[in-house]
Amino acid sequence: MKTREQLVDEIINRGVIVEFLPEKEKFRQRLLSNDPMKIYIGADPTSTSLHLSHAKNYMLLEDIRKLGHEVYVLFGSFTAQIGDPTDKSVARKQLTQTDVMENVQGWVQQIKPLMDFDAKENPPKIVYNHEWLSKMTMEDVVNLASNFTVQQMLERDMFEKRMQEEKPIYLHEFLYPLMQGYDSVALNVEAELCGTDQIFNALVGRTLQGRLNNVEKFVVAVNLMENPNTGELMSKSRGTGIFLNFSAQDMFGAIMSQPDEMIKIFLVNNTRISLDEIDEILKNENPRDAKIKTAVEIVSIFHGKEKANEAKEYFIKTISNKEIPDQVEEFEVSEKEIKLLELLVGSKNATSMSDARRKVEQGGVSVDGEKISEVAMIVDQSFDGKVFKIGKLGFVRVKFAK
Repeated sequence: MKTREQLVDEIINRGVIVEFLPEKEKFRQRLLSNDPMKIYIGADPTSTSLHLSHAKNYMLLEDIRKLGHEVYVLFGSFTAQIGDPTDKSVARKQLTQTDVMENVQGWVQQIKPLMDFDAKENPPKIVYNHEWLSKMTMEDVVNLASNFTVQQMLERDMFEKRMQEEKPIYLHEFLYPLMQGYDSVALNVEAELCGTDQIFNALVGRTLQGRLNNVEKFVVAVNLMENPNTGELMSKSRGTGIFLNFSAQDMFGAIMSQPDEMIKIFLVNNTRISLDEIDEILKNENPRDAKIKTAVEIVSIFHGKEKANEAKEYFIKTISNKEIPDQVEEFEVSEKEIKLLELLVGSKNATSMSDARRKVEQGGVSVDGEKISEVAMIVDQSFDGKVFKIGKLGFVRVKFAK
C-alpha cells in the first residue's frame, strides 16, 4: 500500500506536469493536505472527439481526485462559441449552442472510462460555463475587462504575430481570456490544470481569482504530447491525432502507426504503468513489441481487455501476416457496375471523393494482393465477392445484387 506522499510524488514527477505556478513545492504540499482542494480543467467542445493528449489530463485529474480533492470537469459551452484564438493566425469559426452541446454529449461518453463518475464518495463534477457566462450583463463584462489593459492582451504571441502580418484581431477574441479566466472565479477554485498553450488564459483566471475572491490560484500546466523529433502535436481543431471515439481496431492501428519515438510518450502519459517498468519495457523489448504492449494497454482503458486483445490479433493477422480478416464488411452494389472512388466512399473507407482519389494515387488500394493505380477504374460484376484492401486496416467485400 503506497503512502499518500508516494502517491503525490508519482503525480508530481511522472512528467505529465511541466510547469507549476507559483511554485512546485507549494502545490505539492497542497496535494498532500487532507483539506480538500477545488481543482478543475476546462476544454471547449469545438469538435466531435477528444484525443489521447486530452485523455492524459483527465487521467491526471482522476489521480488527484483519488487523493480526496474536489475536481471539476468544465466544458466551455459558452467560450466555445467565442472561439479561443490560441495558436491561431486567423479567427476561429464561431459555433452555435446546438453545435457545442452535440459535441459535449460525445465528449462525456469518451471520458467516462478515465474518471469514476459513479464513485459513491467525492465523484468528479461536470459543469458548463454557459451557466454563468450567459447571465453576465454588459456592466459585468465592463467591470471584468477593467482588470486588464489592451497592452496585456496584446502580449499573446498569436496577437503579436497577427499585428506584424497585418491580420485582423476581433474584439470578441480579446474577450475570450476574460471569459475563461472568470471560470475560476465562478467555481472559486484553488487550482487549474491546463495545457502549456493555455497558460496565458489560466493566468488571467489567477489574476481575477486573486482580486475578486482573494484566493491564490495554482496554475498547473501539462505537456501537449508532441513528437520529440518533429514537434508535431495532436489537435482536435486540425483533426490530427488518436481520437477517443475510435473503435478498438482503429485506435490500436493508429497507435501502431505512430513512430517509435512516441512509444515512451504514450506509456508515460496514457497508462499507469510505473516509470521503472516503462524503462524496462523500452530497454528490453524491440520497438514493435513495446508498441504492441502500449497499444493493448491504452485500448483496454477505452474498450476493455477483450476488445484490446481482439484488436491486437486483428492487427497481427492483417498487417504483420498480410492476411484478410475472417470477418469483412460487405458493400452491396445494386447496379451492374460502380466507379472505384464511389465504392471507397460508399463503403466508408474514404471520407470524400478527393480522399478516395488520394488513397488510390498513393498506392493504398489493392484487390487480390495487386495494387490498383487507375483512379477511373470501373468495378463490375467480375469483382463480385472479391475483397478490396484500403490502407492498412480497411477491407470491403463487393457484393453485386442478383
